[in-house]
Amino acid sequence: MSTPDRAFGAFCTDRKVFIPGAPSGSLQGLTFAAKDVFDIAGFRTGAGNPDWLRTHPPASTTASAVQKMLDAGATLLGKTHTDELTFSLNGENYHYGTPVNPNAPGRIPGGSSSGSAAATAGGQVDFALGTDTGGSVRLPASNCGLYGFRPTHGCIPNDHVVPLAPGFDTVGWFARDPAMLARIGRVLLGEELNGQRLTRLLLATDAFDLVFSDVRPALDSAIASISEALGPAQEIVLYAGKAAEWMTSFRLLQGAQIWQTHGEWIRHTRPVFGPDIRDRFEWAAQIDPAALPGARAVRAEVAAYIDALLGRDGILCIPTSPSIALPVGSAGEELEQFRSRALALLCVAGLAGLPQVSLPLAAFDGCPLGLSLIGPRDSDHRLLQIVSSISKE
Repeated sequence: MSTPDRAFGAFCTDRKVFIPGAPSGSLQGLTFAAKDVFDIAGFRTGAGNPDWLRTHPPASTTASAVQKMLDAGATLLGKTHTDELTFSLNGENYHYGTPVNPNAPGRIPGGSSSGSAAATAGGQVDFALGTDTGGSVRLPASNCGLYGFRPTHGCIPNDHVVPLAPGFDTVGWFARDPAMLARIGRVLLGEELNGQRLTRLLLATDAFDLVFSDVRPALDSAIASISEALGPAQEIVLYAGKAAEWMTSFRLLQGAQIWQTHGEWIRHTRPVFGPDIRDRFEWAAQIDPAALPGARAVRAEVAAYIDALLGRDGILCIPTSPSIALPVGSAGEELEQFRSRALALLCVAGLAGLPQVSLPLAAFDGCPLGLSLIGPRDSDHRLLQIVSSISKE
């Protein structure tokens, strides 16, 4: 089997990674790609930055998430590009360029799992692994018209994966159809835990208010598809006016963990970062520790509130993103508005540690737009089953 066409700029071409899968298994015959933060034994992990690649030896052990795919029969076709140390939602890498968004050319694929999303959307692989800390699977899934899954925090080991903020980091994955999404989930998630059926659909009206006004009507048919499968939705207010507070809590806690994780390496190595990434690390380095107890308290309140809201049978429906993918090279007010609204939507599952799936059920101006479902803690298998019952038509 040959390596895939590189036309979308999704793959790391400096390291030719090709590992055949086991001769049998539930994924036998499938191909996949892995974001360049997953260690592959015998190869260097680049994490989107040449200085990281230069200062780290070849991995001695393959990340367990990748090994599970190989053991189940899937063949690894290569490593895919990521934003530098995964600290972005754009997918525009200063050193390696921007992968093409196959379903919205000229627009960003989204980050930081940009290459994995582009390779899957472009049909170069059957599925791909990414990571999601602040939205790095969910947002690219929305931008590229894919199914993207972020699991319950901690339920899938993320050993031998370059960390960003361990209190939020998860291993996630992309697929073009719900059956494939669930198929990968059965391998990564292990044995299904018995749980109550998810029957209550909750529509967060104030979350939909964060969608750009011209785009908002495009989500109505997607909501109808979900309601047809699950029953009429109960409209609720999610944030109760505290969306900005939730987002600030997430940013502070994530930023503090990021600097704790990478600060020493940055001070010692003095790596070359793209301007936006450099600015983010400089901001993270300056976070006042006195602000963290309050941020932790907000996170605990949010987690308890959403756990109570969902119980064991509730599903929360929110937009994945405030809009379709932005044009490549966007800057200024448009980018800041998009980013702040996107973080307010994406931080919900992150703060609560809950599973979320983005479904490619909508479109605007010919570009994909995702709608998300958030399930109770450890409802990952049940959430994947529900996705299979929802039509894209």
